[in-house]
Amino acid sequence: MMENAKHTFDPDQYELPPKPAHKFRLNRRKFFAVVGSGLAVAFICKDVLSLAGEPAPQSAVPANQVGAWIHIGEDGTVSVYTGKVEVGQNIRTSLSQIVAEELHVSLQSINMIMGDTGLVPYDAGTFGSRSTPQMGTQLRKAAATAREALKEMAAKSWKTKPDLLQADQGNIIDPRTRNKISFGDLTKGQQLLLPIAEEVKVTPAADWLIAGKTVPKINGRSFITGKHKYVSDMKLPGMLYGKILRPPAYEAKLVDVDLTKAQAMTGVVVVRDGDFIGVAARDLRTADKALQVIHAKWETTRQPSTSEIFSYLLKNTTGGGGRNANNEKGNVEEGQAFADFKHTKTYHIHYIAHVPLEPRAALAQWAEGKLTVWTGTQRPFGVQEELSEVFNISKEKVRVIMPDTGSAYGGKHSGEAAIEAARLAQEAKKPVKLVWTRKEEFTWAYFRPAGVIEVSSGIKKDGTISAWKFNNYNSGASGLNTQYRISNQQIAYHPSDTPLKQGSYRGLASTANVFAREAHITDMARLLKMDQLEFRLLNTDDLRLKAVLEAAANAFGWNGNKKPAGRGYGISCGYEKGGYVATCAEVAVNSDKAVKVVRITQAFECGAIVHPLHLENQIMGSIVQGLGGALFEAIDFADGKILNASLSAYRVPRFGDMPKIDIVMLDRKDLPSAGAGEAAIIGVAPAVRNAILDASGVGLTTLPLVPDGVLSQRPA
Repeated sequence: MMENAKHTFDPDQYELPPKPAHKFRLNRRKFFAVVGSGLAVAFICKDVLSLAGEPAPQSAVPANQVGAWIHIGEDGTVSVYTGKVEVGQNIRTSLSQIVAEELHVSLQSINMIMGDTGLVPYDAGTFGSRSTPQMGTQLRKAAATAREALKEMAAKSWKTKPDLLQADQGNIIDPRTRNKISFGDLTKGQQLLLPIAEEVKVTPAADWLIAGKTVPKINGRSFITGKHKYVSDMKLPGMLYGKILRPPAYEAKLVDVDLTKAQAMTGVVVVRDGDFIGVAARDLRTADKALQVIHAKWETTRQPSTSEIFSYLLKNTTGGGGRNANNEKGNVEEGQAFADFKHTKTYHIHYIAHVPLEPRAALAQWAEGKLTVWTGTQRPFGVQEELSEVFNISKEKVRVIMPDTGSAYGGKHSGEAAIEAARLAQEAKKPVKLVWTRKEEFTWAYFRPAGVIEVSSGIKKDGTISAWKFNNYNSGASGLNTQYRISNQQIAYHPSDTPLKQGSYRGLASTANVFAREAHITDMARLLKMDQLEFRLLNTDDLRLKAVLEAAANAFGWNGNKKPAGRGYGISCGYEKGGYVATCAEVAVNSDKAVKVVRITQAFECGAIVHPLHLENQIMGSIVQGLGGALFEAIDFADGKILNASLSAYRVPRFGDMPKIDIVMLDRKDLPSAGAGEAAIIGVAPAVRNAILDASGVGLTTLPLVPDGVLSQRPA
């Protein structure tokens, strides 16, 4: 079953928990469950309830128990606990839909507690598009297990069979006798202590009544009205404001510092710990003044700059060979020997920044030897561990709370701001809030890695790819393998030393690897004088990939539109984190070589769709962000200094850059739901590059493609 939904935006019209090994079974024997350091023993009908009236914290309930994830209050409120966090992707709403669907309760009865290490089960973090396929699956099974347990509890009370009962709107109902009892009356607010059933029956996507529908964003009104408090909005009694003295360049060493003037200021706390120097004061103006009167001498070293980064990465590989070098089959040399055409290109990828709407921020408080930090992070438990190590205290004494945060894109895995705020708060003996400036976010956060990708291929006259050699230096292994049918291939990732701090980015290295691969595929099609779409369909056996290619091409009018003069069409496709994507682009290149993306059409498939509107928003956001990385985003640096650390100097997409965007969503109700936060970005850059090639004959090989808006390379 497949349902396609097409959505159009026209700017001319609108300015990891472990899998439980237990199977569901309730019987009349005793049930034992660990609660805290003791042992709860309960009998039918209380064999699924804790002996305490209040829900136990996550640390007291094993992760394979329903009670670690779901608690039903006496008033019928369903509290759901997850270590996943909300950074604008609206996972709070879709996870709530999943639980409401399986428990057969209203969406309004769900209270989602997210990213609080003091309350929720351990979670590695919100990354890799795992929230829907992994956490969604976990919560679905937990909710379904709870539903079946509640039916059995009611059946025992009514002396009937649970299979004859129904769950509906937070009640268990016997349709024959019209007996009805609420979930809250059954649980009386006690903890559900039973294993999550691995084989419990869940609702098929085709029968969804709450999931699979567009519903209003949970707590959306609080964002619109300004009621929601980001970390930068939060205040605690007696709170101070922190600022950090930053070195003038990466790797700079502190030689000497004079803190006396800052220390003499009334109400100012000055902290020095090695090269770390920070201040805290009753207001930001005073903190800034204190920072200005600190005189420090730094020792800097010569470091690589933008102009030499690619040769530097090639010369400074680490590990003595390619990681994933075993991604090899056949014989590439023989494949090249049999080829009628050969094609070799080197592709270059610049560092780019995440540019989150909300820069890093943290509010830290020490009390009775325990540390609580509110901060925007994708990894609350990771930050908890960092804080535990830095301050040499047990993790049980560190609580990290993550309020819904203004975007991350893979850029908020680490806890720098949390550590800085906690250091200042420890010395000040008062709560301290620290909010990074935009310049600090550009300079001291990490970047999407730069990279060099070398590709050599061989093609036969019939369109068969006979050889494929793909070497990635530094940018990463994600998306490295090809989805095309190639009998002889050798694929490797070679890590390099990097002069800039680098880390995760939306789509990880797929934004680089898919760009190089899909650019190369189009070049190969041109060598054969074959249509770009036809060449891709000829060389893949993946039916899901073919489906998005055909859907995008049909919506775009690939074979039906007559191109105006100076226009070019490009196409690309890929697979990442469970999502399949195909992107078509139309580009205009005028007589002055100025490039304008006119139209983007994208087809996307990630299994059964949980929330259509917010999936569309994810795709739209990926396309917009992908355009920035494709056209002009790049970090400029020299000798350890970022030279464009502001939004006036670092170009991100503007309203005037927006093309007409068409989105086609393929709803595969026969397939499990996958995440959608990353895959939709990977096709934008190669599709635009291939359209520029079609319009101008210029085969660009560097991201960003046109940082100044005009073509600067000679035809390939």
